[in-house]
Amino acid sequence: QVQLAESGGGLVQAGGSLRLSCAASGSGFSVNGMGWYRQAPGKQRELVAFMHSGGSTNYADSMKGRCTISMDNAKNTVYLQMNSLKHEEKAGYYCNGYMVDARYRDNVARSYWGQGTQVTVSS
Repeated sequence: QVQLAESGGGLVQAGGSLRLSCAASGSGFSVNGMGWYRQAPGKQRELVAFMHSGGSTNYADSMKGRCTISMDNAKNTVYLQMNSLKHEEKAGYYCNGYMVDARYRDNVARSYWGQGTQVTVSS
């Protein structure tokens, strides 16, 4: 089964930077895309950034110019570099991946989620 494991969260001062990592593990899968979402208490989960396997990217408007998503295809790992973080961006950050799992034998990409990593931005 495909599993996603995030790392890199923590406490940072407002204006600071963090780099999150998410590694996909398992066997017999291919990656269609991976990315990051975040969810603050009492709010809906929202897109931060997503990278498709062909290299195209999507960024939340609020993050454009302040974050960069990248992927190491050999390691099935996606990275999110966030700069100039704001206090209100304190949230749980969740890795999401669309994978084709060979176990299902249907060539359909399914969505998988990591457990999340907490990012706290002090003001």
